[in-house]
Amino acid sequence: MPKSAPPMPPELKDYAFELLDPGTKSGEATLKVRLLDKRVEKPVADALVYAHRLDMAPDGMPTMTGKLKPEASPGPGIYAFRANLAMEGRWRLSLAAKVPGETGTVQDQLVLKAVE
Repeated sequence: MPKSAPPMPPELKDYAFELLDPGTKSGEATLKVRLLDKRVEKPVADALVYAHRLDMAPDGMPTMTGKLKPEASPGPGIYAFRANLAMEGRWRLSLAAKVPGETGTVQDQLVLKAVE
């Protein structure tokens, strides 16, 4: 049985990821997310954001995974990943980030929908 991630420290619960486009075409796609500081409703620039995993767990297929590759940021607080969404359906993007000045890791899971 896989280990679950340790809980985030309380101060990191003030941060959240959001998908900029929760619907995209299947195949090769650029996924853009924003890391938001909910206390001030502003994007967090200069965080070290990395994708852990892209899979189809929301559609009951956690072993159906897609490849991810980081891309250049299109703007402050926006983080992009090149993804291969091999088939249409719902995909889960698991993310983590190190925020400057904070201890610990922000972790989140976002669901997007790939359409034909």
